[in-house]
Amino acid sequence: MMTDTQIRIIRAIQGGIGLSQEPFGEIAERAGVSLEELLAQLRQWRADGTIRRFGAILKHHNAGYEANAMVAWDVPEETIESFAKAAGSFRSVSHCYQRPKFDGFDYNLYTMIHGKRKEDCEAAARAIAEKTGIPSYKMLYTTAEFKKSSPVYFPSAGE
Repeated sequence: MMTDTQIRIIRAIQGGIGLSQEPFGEIAERAGVSLEELLAQLRQWRADGTIRRFGAILKHHNAGYEANAMVAWDVPEETIESFAKAAGSFRSVSHCYQRPKFDGFDYNLYTMIHGKRKEDCEAAARAIAEKTGIPSYKMLYTTAEFKKSSPVYFPSAGE
């Protein structure tokens, strides 16, 4: 169970970290805690696995990455771990996760591949297939983006 202070910290960081000279100081102020308390809590959450990391989210279109594809792979159960490690080693892969197969759609592992052009995504998928020995995949390209946001775990009143 989380304390009220922990929930205030999550509320303060879940919307993102602003560009400023003292971003963690601003977060601490929003959460109503000292900078030391905030950093101690974040370190504790890192240590116990509650959070994995802090990282920047790049708006890929602004950086010139116009193509992205969800690539669905048909990976034998016994090679899921090794495939995921190999696919995840590619810089163009931002996500790699397993899902169950469905009737009529025999794919169980998914990678999100980003590239400056569609051809870059296709080249990355071919390279992953070569490296892993998994030739069966389907590329699903994004045609429109309707919502992209981070999850809100503890909404404030009115959210």
